[in-house]
Formats: sequence, C-alpha cells, structure tokens
Amino acid sequence: MLTVDKLSLTFGGVQAIADLSLEVRPGEVLAVIGPNGAGKTSLLNAVTRVFDPSGGQIHFKGQDLTQMQRHQIATLGIARTFQNIELFEAATVLDNLLLGRHRFFQGHWWQQVLRTPALTRLEEAAHAEVERIIDFLDLTPWRHATIAGLPYGVRKVVELGRALCAQPELLFLDEPASGLNPEETRELAFWIDDIRSELGITVVMVEHDMSLVSAVADRVICMAQGRVLAQGSPTEVQSHPAVIAAYLGA
Repeated sequence: MLTVDKLSLTFGGVQAIADLSLEVRPGEVLAVIGPNGAGKTSLLNAVTRVFDPSGGQIHFKGQDLTQMQRHQIATLGIARTFQNIELFEAATVLDNLLLGRHRFFQGHWWQQVLRTPALTRLEEAAHAEVERIIDFLDLTPWRHATIAGLPYGVRKVVELGRALCAQPELLFLDEPASGLNPEETRELAFWIDDIRSELGITVVMVEHDMSLVSAVADRVICMAQGRVLAQGSPTEVQSHPAVIAAYLGA
C-alpha cells in the first residue's frame, strides 16, 4: 500500500531521516518504535507532507506523494493523529468530528446559498457517518460537549474519531497511548484491532508503550538515528541485540 524508498530529511545540519526504506502492507497494523530522536514522527510528517523530504520517494498505491500538495494527501485516503492533540478547543465534539468529513464534496457554492435538497442529503450523510464513529468509539456522552472541558483521555479519542470520519484507507497514529492510563490503553488496543478488522483500515502507529505494541501490531519496525534498525514480529524486534543496545546502550 505504501512504499518509502531511500527517504532522507534534514533540518539544517541535522539528519532526521537517513536513506530510509520500508513498506506498509494492506490490512496490517505496523508499529514504528525507537528511542527519542530516532526520526519516527519525522517519518510520519514526511509521508503526510508536513515536511518536504530532502530526498527519496514515497508512493501510496502507485502515486508519488512527494509530487503532491500537502492538502491533497487526505483526499487520497490517508488520515493521521498528532503527538500533541490538535483539536478546536471552543468547538463541540460533534463539530470537531464533522471536520473529518471536509475531504468529501460539500456541494457547489450555489447549492449552499440556496440550501438545495441535494446539499441537505450531503449534510445528512456526513452527520450519519459521524454518528457511526461516535457509536464506534463510545463518545455518545460527550457528543455536544466542548473540547476545552473534556478530560485528556477523551480528547485523544476525539482526535482518533476525527481521523476515522475521513474514511481513510491508511491511518497514522502518532503515540496514541501517550498520557493514557492503563485502562484507557487497553481500550485503545481493542479499538485499533476493530479499526483494522471492522473498518478495514490499515494502521501505522508510532508508539513507546510496548504493551500496546505487543497487543496489536502484526509487524514492528525499530528506528534509530533516522534508519531502520530491525523489523519483524514484536517478540523478534524486542529481543534483537541492536534494538536492546539502542534503548539501553552497549
């Protein structure tokens, strides 16, 4: 589904990603792990065009993402969450989730002015999809709550829901378990499994919580200093000598 070939990313004299190659297979949950500063989030930012790569190629279903504008990425069927929650604090949960529908046709300007029946049907379809995600993530009690008044754990779920409302084929999760308590992390593991099995979405997640990685990941890639250090099953990667050395020193 996604192929990254010899990707590099530099900031001044700092090499965040160096000649990195990997692939994401349809229908899998791929976890990207590594010590702080390994280049994990930079990889997500390069693929989703937050940053412009310094070299290499990124192909999603045969299309070269490096040749596309940043706003076009979501229209291809790629969605993401962020390491630091990015929600509209003064808006409700429902309104934030509706923003996930922005990539779909919103009607012509004249339809919006005249409030035509066709536009009404589009809005009803958008609300129906949002309500489906609200039910899926158990967000019903907070449907009309303002984001600013919600607990941190609920905000993380809302951001996940907004990404799902875009109906992506490929979903990037940037440290989805950060700041969550053990119970919330266990619930997140069930959701990630359901996102893959029930919604048919391929998931790539950057994560430090190895209990979550072991619970949901089909395959793990460990990065260090902007390169792929090891890849395989969660057990294989966690026991790899080079991975242990990268985390603990050798």
